Amino acid sequence: MDLKLKNKTAFISGSTTGIGYAAARVLVKEGAKVILNGRTKEKLREAVQKLQDEFPKETVLGLYADFGNALQIEELLKKLPEIDILVNNVGIYSSASFFETEDADWKQQFEVNVMSGVRLSRKILPKMLTNNWGRILFVSSECATLVPSDLIPYSMTKTAILSVSRGLAQLTKATNVTVNTIIPGSTLSDGAEQFLENAAQKEGKTKAEVEASFFTEVRTSSLLQRFANVDEVANMIAYLASPLSSATNGAAIRVDGGSMGGIL
Repeated sequence: MDLKLKNKTAFISGSTTGIGYAAARVLVKEGAKVILNGRTKEKLREAVQKLQDEFPKETVLGLYADFGNALQIEELLKKLPEIDILVNNVGIYSSASFFETEDADWKQQFEVNVMSGVRLSRKILPKMLTNNWGRILFVSSECATLVPSDLIPYSMTKTAILSVSRGLAQLTKATNVTVNTIIPGSTLSDGAEQFLENAAQKEGKTKAEVEASFFTEVRTSSLLQRFANVDEVANMIAYLASPLSSATNGAAIRVDGGSMGGIL
């Protein structure tokens, strides 16, 4: 399917690995000019080079910035060209007891996970409205409603993203600009891979056995009963970033394998 993304320019925050990188790859494959972002210069160069090697005829660039660093954010905002597609993907988390989580941990996760998208959207949305075309996507998480007890600050940020996204969508009324949220479920990102490897080593099991027990004992609400792969999430991002999704605005689209339950 042609997603009609040729000549579109996309910026994806936190896109050197995982869902962000997978989304970048799909958009590049569809002919979009893609700007990757990472907080480690070496990883950013590697990710850009990898996509350039795979798609030598397409344009792949990189902009370095740590979204936990105010000065680096200011510099990035100055360097951004005109953007047609913004994917607010960057996110951090820490697994810890609520009683041991300091104020600084709450603030850091809110700063990176929520304010990154706020600042980027504040910079990019006005021009989209002027041009009467654009796509802004926020990447939330099933944790927005499931709220694991060791991920309360992270879950709070992922819930906040839903409100920011819906609020921005209301600013696009009667235009060809849309703002939507993607809600992935348990996804086999680098972090999940590491979790499986560590647990397998600790428990003397295979990764497959650890994954199976995770869904039978922890994420029991999942209908998929496995980790989604990053491409499954990226494909939804690519569709919502395309002109084909023109009637979808202000929505929270689940790619959660059914874990969040409900019929809406």
